[in-house]
Amino acid sequence: MYLFLSSAAGTDAAAGGGSMIIMMVVLIAVFYFLMIRPENKRKKEAEAMRNALKVGDNITTIGGIIGDIVSVKDDSIVLETSSDRVRVEFAKFAVSTNNTAEKEAAKKRTAAAEARKQAKADKKKK
Repeated sequence: MYLFLSSAAGTDAAAGGGSMIIMMVVLIAVFYFLMIRPENKRKKEAEAMRNALKVGDNITTIGGIIGDIVSVKDDSIVLETSSDRVRVEFAKFAVSTNNTAEKEAAKKRTAAAEARKQAKADKKKK
């Protein structure tokens, strides 16, 4: 009797192994698409932002220092941080945000939203 039960349990365990492998593959794929891929995308966007820095841009560093770019080199930038003309050199990877580009993007989003509202209002009038 016990031999019959143990052999039946053994076949179920062997059949369940294949589904376990499939579940692991699915779990790894979900992990990749939810965690790794978005992080790589953010890294590429940050690198593109840092490569697009130009003189006159207002930026914020990862340390919270806000200033205007005075000069741009291959791997560093020089910021002017106040009206006292204090200049500080930072590595490009220390730049957190480009405030000038964000303001321009916000203006474009606002203009696009206004255009959609206007088009919707014109459509209602007809």
